[in-house]
Amino acid sequence: MAAAPYRKPDFLTLKVLQPLLLALGVTPSLTVRGRTSGRPYRFPVLLLDYQGRRYVVAPRGNTQWARNLRATGEADLKTGGRTSRMKATEIVPSQRKPLVDAYVQRYGTKYGGFVAKEFAAMPNPEHHPVFLLEDL
Repeated sequence: MAAAPYRKPDFLTLKVLQPLLLALGVTPSLTVRGRTSGRPYRFPVLLLDYQGRRYVVAPRGNTQWARNLRATGEADLKTGGRTSRMKATEIVPSQRKPLVDAYVQRYGTKYGGFVAKEFAAMPNPEHHPVFLLEDL
């Protein structure tokens, strides 16, 4: 079985843009424990509210944060000044399409078209991990 696709972020995104977004607090962030190290990793996310439920989508595919979230099933979600402990349930690949479509519709043209570019490069919705977030 082939490894799930993943598009590694470029240096500017990883070392400048993401830390800046986290420092400014302009987007929500997730903190997930590393599946091997146990170390907390924090990264910006764009939340999807869909049919009254909250989701996170991995635009770059099978990212390290998605692998960690899959392994731990829990994360801290920070929105504004509030942090909540969340249970994360991965959506099976065959059920991701409507969620991915809603995500692309919501965020596709924002942030310099980042989301649209990622999904154009990797158009199969099954290749983008999606997690339902629920309060613990």
